[in-house]
Amino acid sequence: MTGTEPSTTESHAARPWYRDLRFLGHYLEMILAMVAGMFLLGAATDALAALAGGRPAFLDLTEVAFLKAALDMSVGMVLWMRLRGHSWRAGLEMSAAMFAPAVPLFPALWLGLISAGTLDLLGHLAMLPLMLVVMLRGRH
Repeated sequence: MTGTEPSTTESHAARPWYRDLRFLGHYLEMILAMVAGMFLLGAATDALAALAGGRPAFLDLTEVAFLKAALDMSVGMVLWMRLRGHSWRAGLEMSAAMFAPAVPLFPALWLGLISAGTLDLLGHLAMLPLMLVVMLRGRH
């Protein structure tokens, strides 16, 4: 290799498609961390509830269940982000994307415009583009 040839790393980084592919990979990592947090922490909560004599009834309320899932997903994402060297601020911004769907959906539920199942579906689906917006905003 002569002194004028770029290194392999430099040539990959200079290609927009490579940056886009890395970004897509990071987005998928965040989704996996979110899902892992939801399932692992959900299972841990259920195990603790079983040890304590049963699951408290308030956890079955639609709003509480949604907020708990958002918290579980946020913990998974923030842990993964911290392991990858992201700031606490970035983690909090991503966490906000998990809770933001509650703002329009809870009043719609209370007014009888949507069902609990619809809230759950729309809320979880809305998290994905909201995460993407946060990630695109923080992209450098």
